[in-house]
Amino acid sequence: MSQLQIRFLGGAREVGRSAIAVKTEKTQVLLDYGVMLDRPPGFPMHIPPKEVDAVILSHSHLDHSGAIPVFYIHGKKPLYTNRLSAELNQLLITDFIKLSSYYLPFEYLELKSMMKNSKHVDFGVEQELGNMKFQLLNAGHIPGSAQILIEAEGKKLLYTGDFNTEDTRLLEGAKMEYDDLDAVIIESTYASEEHTERLELEKQFIAETTDIVERGGIVLVPAFGVGRSQEIACILTAHNFEYPVTIDGMIRGANTIMMNHGRFLRDARLLKDALHSAHWIEGWRDRRKTAKKPGVIISTAGMLKGGPSVFYISKIGKKPRSAVFLVSYQIEGTPGRQLLEKGICVIDGKMQKIKARVGHFDFSSHCGASELKEFVKKLGGNPNIFVVHGAEENCTLFVKWIKKELGLKAKAPNTGDTFKI
Repeated sequence: MSQLQIRFLGGAREVGRSAIAVKTEKTQVLLDYGVMLDRPPGFPMHIPPKEVDAVILSHSHLDHSGAIPVFYIHGKKPLYTNRLSAELNQLLITDFIKLSSYYLPFEYLELKSMMKNSKHVDFGVEQELGNMKFQLLNAGHIPGSAQILIEAEGKKLLYTGDFNTEDTRLLEGAKMEYDDLDAVIIESTYASEEHTERLELEKQFIAETTDIVERGGIVLVPAFGVGRSQEIACILTAHNFEYPVTIDGMIRGANTIMMNHGRFLRDARLLKDALHSAHWIEGWRDRRKTAKKPGVIISTAGMLKGGPSVFYISKIGKKPRSAVFLVSYQIEGTPGRQLLEKGICVIDGKMQKIKARVGHFDFSSHCGASELKEFVKKLGGNPNIFVVHGAEENCTLFVKWIKKELGLKAKAPNTGDTFKI
């Protein structure tokens, strides 16, 4: 009986540098090949490019895509993803090269070659690759994000990538459109945390934001340029927020790309209205003016590690009647995490106590603990489950629950582990 081999090259017991090799006797594909966004960036384990037949990308975030250009230094591997993910990926990797080129083994030339070798696959359309078949299914995480379903050697493997089963203002949640499975590779980012019910969280965010602005303050919302920024703009519009909203940073490029691919969105009209009613920053003069007027500023970067957010917090952080509302996951060691836990931030080169109010609204684009459990309960067949993309304790905690409550085989692999199905 032929076997399907799964090898974890990164993203095991950690969040970042996701990379998984799936191999049959004749074909080997890579599911994602991302980076750890440190200085210098962390890469997955090496795999000889000549042994890889293709790369399949789940979504454009750099922790899943940032190392893919490595395969274009001397080669021309096909990269399968949908058109929206390909374009967003180009935007993010261009920015990544600009910020980190000193540390990277590739340049714009390799990125160009990667784009040239991209093959666009729509959701639900089956593709053949050697003796494998695969399809991409909506993952509900960010626009274009996909779960990857592979069939080979009479086996079915699902890789969830980052996913969210709940509907948000921006996207429809992931559906479970597959039959019995033999293996599942599932993320566990929030395996130990519940998310607040979405509508309740939106109302809370709108109420607190309105309160600050009506008192003459500014609300800075540092947000990821792809996904979270657009979600926040949609929430403000859906609740008829009537005060000025400004958008700044790399978000602009992402907005344009998303508007060209409205069919991936839950309500393209809502995003269009949100973007039309917002003010888009045109340069430094505009930025300085905006930092003085009551309203909401949505700006990259989401963890305050760069982008115009750093400028805005140096102005807004000193104002007691203003606020900084974090709306994204804050990784350990980032300025955003520091701000959240200690209320401090670097301003004008010095670590200072922030006078503005600091709030956290968990508008996550990942499943929370209940959704993850519900998802596994509904799986057909008797699959082997591999838990990845989470802090070590989250991976092991989720594995314990799956074994105890569902009696399924479950593992939290280490980087470098290989399994046969």
